[in-house]
Amino acid sequence: MKTVALLLSLLGMLIAGAATAQSGQELLSSKGCLGCHGIDEKKMGPALKSAAAKYKGAEAKLIAALKEGKGHPVKVDATDAELKAMIGFLAGQPAAPAKPAAPQAKAAPAKPAAAPAPAADALDNTICLGCHGNEGFAMPGPDGKPRPLHVVTDRFEHSVHGKRQCVECHRDITEIPHQQGVDRKVSCVTCHNDLWQAAQKEGKTQENARLGVVVDQIDRYMKSVHARPSRDDQSRTNATCYNCHNAHYVYPLGTQQRADFRLNIPNTCGKCHAAQLEQYTSSVHGQEVLRKRNAAAAVCSDCHTTHDVERPATESAKVAITKNCGNCHAGSFKSYTETYHGQVHKLGYGYTAKCFDCHGGHTVLRVADPASTVHRFNRLETCQQCHKNATAGFVTFEPHATTNDFQRYPQVWIATKFMVALLIGVFVFFWSHTALWFYREWQDRQAQKARPHVTGVEVRPNEKQYQRFGPVWRLAHLIFAISVMALVLTGMAVFFGETVWAKIVVALFGSPKVAAIVHRTAAAVMLGIFFIHLVYLVIRIGRNWRGFHWFGPVSLVPNWQDAKDMVAMFSWFLGKRPRPQFDRWTYWEKFDYWAVFWGMAIIGGSGFMLAVPEATASILPGWVFNVATIVHGEEAVLAAVFLFTVHFFNNHFRPDKFPLDTVMFTGAVPLEEFRREHALEYRRLKESGELDKHLVDAPSRPMTLGSKILGFTLIAIGLTLLVLVLSGFVARAG
Repeated sequence: MKTVALLLSLLGMLIAGAATAQSGQELLSSKGCLGCHGIDEKKMGPALKSAAAKYKGAEAKLIAALKEGKGHPVKVDATDAELKAMIGFLAGQPAAPAKPAAPQAKAAPAKPAAAPAPAADALDNTICLGCHGNEGFAMPGPDGKPRPLHVVTDRFEHSVHGKRQCVECHRDITEIPHQQGVDRKVSCVTCHNDLWQAAQKEGKTQENARLGVVVDQIDRYMKSVHARPSRDDQSRTNATCYNCHNAHYVYPLGTQQRADFRLNIPNTCGKCHAAQLEQYTSSVHGQEVLRKRNAAAAVCSDCHTTHDVERPATESAKVAITKNCGNCHAGSFKSYTETYHGQVHKLGYGYTAKCFDCHGGHTVLRVADPASTVHRFNRLETCQQCHKNATAGFVTFEPHATTNDFQRYPQVWIATKFMVALLIGVFVFFWSHTALWFYREWQDRQAQKARPHVTGVEVRPNEKQYQRFGPVWRLAHLIFAISVMALVLTGMAVFFGETVWAKIVVALFGSPKVAAIVHRTAAAVMLGIFFIHLVYLVIRIGRNWRGFHWFGPVSLVPNWQDAKDMVAMFSWFLGKRPRPQFDRWTYWEKFDYWAVFWGMAIIGGSGFMLAVPEATASILPGWVFNVATIVHGEEAVLAAVFLFTVHFFNNHFRPDKFPLDTVMFTGAVPLEEFRREHALEYRRLKESGELDKHLVDAPSRPMTLGSKILGFTLIAIGLTLLVLVLSGFVARAG
């Protein structure tokens, strides 16, 4: 039977079948027999002539055994005529002369044995393809079922692995026939890492740049869900390299074969994920890929990534998949990131609504399709997956509204243009005001007309000072300032979620959820102080209704004198007249005061609507959320930049006050400074004899020192926030 097996190995290479017009010699060559056998000498099987001689006169029996596949890895599908032609050719050849045996010290007893197998380095691809190159070649697998082992020679030779030897990957194959019980393991990871290490040692990384890319992909794969449960044993993973890539047919980028491979990715993934493939097949993506062969449409790896695949339920996977949607749907992704859902996504958190939460994951349909989850008849139900009490107002929310399309999104267009105009108008005016003021004082100093520096006024013991602000107002100002800074930090971190600093800030809080709690707490404190102030005003004005001077010198209500003072101030800036004198409140102080009312209405109102979306949508249409998001964010930027530039300059950074004015912390101001800064009020109080009523002792040195420390701390925080906000603004504009 051993002889029969060897002869079957000879003739088993004839699977493909050839025209009977070929001669026996031609058939032996065209069928690949000579890859494993020599005509006169042993290779991996017996010499063909000697094997054929043993069956002289029994050709019919041999042919029948070969066609049944007995004793040979494959069944021979050659015709009887072809087999007879080859056997006849071999039988008609004279036997090769025997070679003299090498001299031996002692003759060994003869033992029947199989032909010695060639060493692994002698098993070149021609020998391997002698069997595996035959169509239909298969062997029983571990489950007893036939395991296809056919390799299409031409396709393999044109692949990226075509120039490599089979045994470079199949390292456990050392002889033919293969040993029984060998655990066939192939590790793409080990092969590529070894090759890359060799390239690094030889200094050939540039010539093997693509290999470096593959090694990087391997590193990412080893961290993925596919590399589990055993990263070390690639035969025991959820999916290893050759489960996705057919190792024998990997083609370079840009080739038609590579394009065909991409279009077949859903079917490849579907071998393990059958339910997902069925859903995908009916989706708009699946129809484009599987039916229309549209290479631009999304396949599994476009969404789930190629080598970094994680479980879709994980936070990182949700963020990655959503980001990948933007690779194809760039406009929709950009508009999505401008909503609160998208702002949290930019921070790297996955708990807010993502693309697949609204559109579906594997079942994406066009919006106009009645079965789509975002069809207008289904949208409310989709929103209610997260917003349990969502009302009909949610349906008109525009998650992909753009700011440059008046026809489709008029409210968003108007809100955006209004806020842009407001920002430009405020900053052009007040930054010009600041620059001219600084220039004027610098010019006066150059001309030695400098007025005494405020912080340079020596505070002498027992010196009386003018009290501008009582303890309640100072405390309210401090709490208000801290709450505003907390709002800026937490709010701008979400608004500019794409920046590095925003991610760090939110991570320090723990998550956007914690930052949101801090943000809303700070908002409640700020609004609380504002409403207490309103109550105070109502009570005070109510008590003095008849005698209250709405446009008097101590009123914060703007009047014509403020307009005159503003004109006079600009005239001084330009050197046309002396610096004007002011009463209790300057026009820029009044602006600061009334700006808070505007901010409370715009920022506070829009923020409240966003904080209680269900209640808002029960009264107002959903597009209000689009407008509120724009107004809330842009107005917050305006307030932050104004406070930390214009307000800081007017009160601390102008040359005659730099670097700090502590009046809002001590409450009192030196009399000389008061006389100079508010000359009209000083004169009026002096003439009426009421000045002494407002004089208090100078703050103690500990109070003065503590006020400076507190003031510099708040200024440092404010300037830090200013840098963060401006860097976020520049990064977004860029």
